[in-house]
Amino acid sequence: MQLAVAADHAGFEMKRTLVAWLEEEGHQVVNLGPPRPDPVDDYPDVAVSLCREIQEGRVQRGILICGSGIGASVAANKMKGIRAGVAHDIYSAHQGVEHDDVNVLCLGARIIGIEVAYELVRAFLAARFSGEERHVRRLNKVLALEQHSG
Repeated sequence: MQLAVAADHAGFEMKRTLVAWLEEEGHQVVNLGPPRPDPVDDYPDVAVSLCREIQEGRVQRGILICGSGIGASVAANKMKGIRAGVAHDIYSAHQGVEHDDVNVLCLGARIIGIEVAYELVRAFLAARFSGEERHVRRLNKVLALEQHSG
């Protein structure tokens, strides 16, 4: 799968480790940096760069890492066509894709360790949107919200 991965300074080490692992697993990874930890970088900036990769069709999904995962999720969800979810448990990592067509997984590097991150990413990448009528109906309502935001 083609993926984009980005992190602010709090998620830098987890991102570095995940990118290497994902490449070993055979995924094509766009590593959006930063190239080194920078305490003044901001999660909204890395969220925008990752979301643009998805919006412009260069990647199918993204993994966005900050300290808690919350700020990254909030920022990513402001971008049209992005459905970002924080997952710190396996069920949420796959269910978000299956029911809500989540295309960005947000992780909190200060909340989970790398072994849990591997399991969450595996579940996220293996999951597919169910296409069930009730999920499509709900997704269409979410997509309509993008048209009415002001």
